[in-house]
Amino acid sequence: MKKIGVVLSGCGVYDGSEIHEAVITLLAIARSGAQAVCFAPDKAQSDVINHLAGESMAPERNVLIEAARIARGEIQPLSKASESELDALIVPGGFGAAKNLSNFAVQGSQCSVDPELKALTLAMHAAGKPLGFMCIAPAMLPKIFDFQLRITIGTNIDTAEVLEEMGAEHVPCPVDDIVIDEENKVVTTPAYMLAQNIAEAATGIEKLVARVLVLCE
Repeated sequence: MKKIGVVLSGCGVYDGSEIHEAVITLLAIARSGAQAVCFAPDKAQSDVINHLAGESMAPERNVLIEAARIARGEIQPLSKASESELDALIVPGGFGAAKNLSNFAVQGSQCSVDPELKALTLAMHAAGKPLGFMCIAPAMLPKIFDFQLRITIGTNIDTAEVLEEMGAEHVPCPVDDIVIDEENKVVTTPAYMLAQNIAEAATGIEKLVARVLVLCE
């Protein structure tokens, strides 16, 4: 059975993993007969947002503990992830990707990526294993790799320009499709960068998971 690493960044669109994207990813992996192995960095969130009011709130929360809500407790610290035990790696979106897995939300093109995630992603790529990044998560890729990748965050021109400034080739993409960098086995999809509802998000995410699994062969 193929083992697909899924890196979560908390729990909730505004300060962690986008829950719909994460759950659809886990469901698509399971339905494909593969096994999801969840990870998250064991560190404090950059901020905590009240998802009802959309405002900051106290107290501090831990990324791994919050992500465990989505994974039903079946999750490990990102430091424990090993490319030798995984067949592919998928990173859902949500602001956690831009706040906890990186600081793209604050630093934009000058951002840096969580060192554990960067090391794991580079190791997966070096081993010829596929990567799937969705929503805003692809914005981290130009800071992980020192060569140009074909990626998408959808059709947002401002964000696309930032990605190109960082060295990526941005490919505009509708919500229900994926962009594949075949040479590097990197698959991206817009998800909630464009989706108006959960069904729209699911279409592209399911395509991404399916293609990542094909690239495992």
